[in-house]
Amino acid sequence: MLLAVDVGNTNIVFALFEGREIKSRWRVATDPRRTADEYAVWLLQLMQLQGFDPKAVSRIIISTVVPRALHNLEVLSQKYFGLDPLIAGQAPVEWGFEADVDEPRSLGADRAVNTVAAHAKYAGDLIVVDFGTATTFDVVDFNGAYKGGIIAPGINLSLDALVTAAAKLPRIAIAPPQGNNRRVIGRNTEDQMQIGVFWGYVAMMEGLISRLRAEIGRPAKIIATGGLAVLFDEHTEIFDHVDTDLTLDGLAILAERVPVS
Repeated sequence: MLLAVDVGNTNIVFALFEGREIKSRWRVATDPRRTADEYAVWLLQLMQLQGFDPKAVSRIIISTVVPRALHNLEVLSQKYFGLDPLIAGQAPVEWGFEADVDEPRSLGADRAVNTVAAHAKYAGDLIVVDFGTATTFDVVDFNGAYKGGIIAPGINLSLDALVTAAAKLPRIAIAPPQGNNRRVIGRNTEDQMQIGVFWGYVAMMEGLISRLRAEIGRPAKIIATGGLAVLFDEHTEIFDHVDTDLTLDGLAILAERVPVS
């Protein structure tokens, strides 16, 4: 079995694959100070509780946008699974696509993995929207080349900044306004905040995608991934596919490309 580890700025996801099928997944907050032993206590117990034998893991692949977190995950792999992990973007795990941008080395591992997965799973020109700590919009052409994109503040970051800077504003949930949730005239402070944060974000997303499509000049499918993709999909018609496992699938695809030594 393959253990895929996706390290984001906010969370780390561990996913257990059998072939291309995800058998289970576990999530923990990203903390670069967490030791290999702490990971092991948590992860091995969860695997055993769900009936998975850690000895059945024959390969591990890690993708990270938090470089400080990598070392302890490598130690986890070596000490508790007896395996040297594959690291996405480092030999022998090459991306395998052209990064047609000014600074190819600056492309984040998460966005590169999404590019690999999106081109493998969907045909034609693509715009991948990933809702994470930041919301990224990545353009992948019909040949699988990465053409560039957009980085916008994630909706949680936007809300945190608003609440932190304005002392009298309450903290609210990220959700459409209650009742007639298409309305945009708020009758109280919380409603007005929810309208501004939620529908403002939808408008930003739809506007940027419209501009990206115009600049591409060809039909492009919109692939949404990340934690909030399902929520936003209920309130916009802009997405062609919602694929919450896109990054994990990309890691499985990359691992398949590396011969077993």
